[in-house]
Amino acid sequence: MSNLDLIIRDLRAQLPQLAILENEPMSRHCSFRIGGPVRAMVQPSSTEEAAEVCRVLRAAEAAPLIIGNGTNLLVTDAPLERIAVQFGEKMSAIERVGEDSLRAQCGVTLARLAATAQSWALSGMEFAHGIPGSLGGGVSMDAGAYGGEMKDIVVSTRCLTPEGELREIVGAAHDFRYRHSVFSDTDSVILDSTVRLVPGDKDEIFARMMVLREKRRSSQPLDMPSAGSTFKRPVGGYAAALIDQAGLKGCAIGGAQVSEKHAGFVINRGGATFDDVMRLIDHIRNEVLRTSGIELETEVKIIR
Repeated sequence: MSNLDLIIRDLRAQLPQLAILENEPMSRHCSFRIGGPVRAMVQPSSTEEAAEVCRVLRAAEAAPLIIGNGTNLLVTDAPLERIAVQFGEKMSAIERVGEDSLRAQCGVTLARLAATAQSWALSGMEFAHGIPGSLGGGVSMDAGAYGGEMKDIVVSTRCLTPEGELREIVGAAHDFRYRHSVFSDTDSVILDSTVRLVPGDKDEIFARMMVLREKRRSSQPLDMPSAGSTFKRPVGGYAAALIDQAGLKGCAIGGAQVSEKHAGFVINRGGATFDDVMRLIDHIRNEVLRTSGIELETEVKIIR
């Protein structure tokens, strides 16, 4: 019996209500629609379950693969001998805190959180309405769009440290920077965050959300599988413009293609493999470096 088999056995014994999906295709849980089977995917439904899952994995010296909506992931087609811990609908509660704040669990989508804020006449989350990811992922990478970022609204976050301790991060301790936070590239598990917003007018907030939705719809390939912006914004420029200037809009390798609608997106035009996307990413980086002297850095998180 392998170490992962033992872990799965222990999880079933200690958490009989825990949802465990064995040999689950990651393609079902990633917006790229790419990814082979993970040995097991567990879906905690409470802070207590999440803490116990992390304790079992830590005791077995197995690093968890923490995922939310999978909207920023490119996953290998090969089997993944890991335990994925997915936070989604089972941990997506939202509550109002005082007059101007909301506390939300990590699995809630940013779109739903923004819509809830609007329904309670709270402004400040309009920028996040079209971001497809979850709160946990958005906080971890300081997600942002159209001039707004999570760092502008997040005031506190509860998490489990890699050692399994419950900890609260407040204010500047989040270390928010462009597509970075104190949680980036760690095994910490975000449980929930509190966002501070501004009281406003429901109709005006809704109108701003619709304007931004239309801007996204008209400029981004939202109808095609992708992981959003493939590359981070380089200093002094925009990745999409550099890719376009290198003549790569529409460039394809296998089933992967640079979107003809927005050069910053690599899309799965049908049947794309992990290798197709990786080869195209490498080609883009090489051509942009050759034509502009700028080295692009991927924003997509690569799992292999």
